[in-house]
Amino acid sequence: MSPRGVAIPDVRERLFAAAERVLAREGTAGLTNRSVTEEAGCAKGLLYNHFADLDDFVAQLVLDRFARIAAEVGPLPDRAGTGDVRDNLTVAALAMLGTNGPAIAAAAVSRHEVAQRVARSWAEGAPGPGAVEDATTRYLEAEQRLGRVAPDADCPMLALALTGTVHHLLMHPGPPQQDTAALIRRLVTALIALPDEPTASR
Repeated sequence: MSPRGVAIPDVRERLFAAAERVLAREGTAGLTNRSVTEEAGCAKGLLYNHFADLDDFVAQLVLDRFARIAAEVGPLPDRAGTGDVRDNLTVAALAMLGTNGPAIAAAAVSRHEVAQRVARSWAEGAPGPGAVEDATTRYLEAEQRLGRVAPDADCPMLALALTGTVHHLLMHPGPPQQDTAALIRRLVTALIALPDEPTASR
């Protein structure tokens, strides 16, 4: 337990990481000020020193984790022309899911005020699913120009289908964690037609 009056470096991240562990272990019902601060090993009042209330804390947690995902997937268009197209998309999709992605997504919708704050922030330009979809579209279009994606592929719709399915998996986790990579690879293979292959719409 950190003593009172002693500054804790990176306190926001410490609290966020603690909240992720609580969510993974106890679900959204177990996420309280007390459970987070006890998990973080700090005083109970610390959370309210940095966030207006628990809703603000959870909203900032969700926005921070989605911003990290957007930052990780953001450079995807720069990979055009390198590696395997489907491998690149599979890695990006798995980044969207993340280790604790389903738990974070559940937290986003578990509290009405949190969902509203997150949606409002995304509408105002905070990086989130829209940024991921945009990066995926630009990547597919770049690969299409290079001749590595079928010329008649509808890249924006393929990006929407991929990110939308990942969003579904975030909200409704299905397979065990060890099967997720195989599922995503199967999805990418079904969606993305390479040159000289039939498109998924045929």
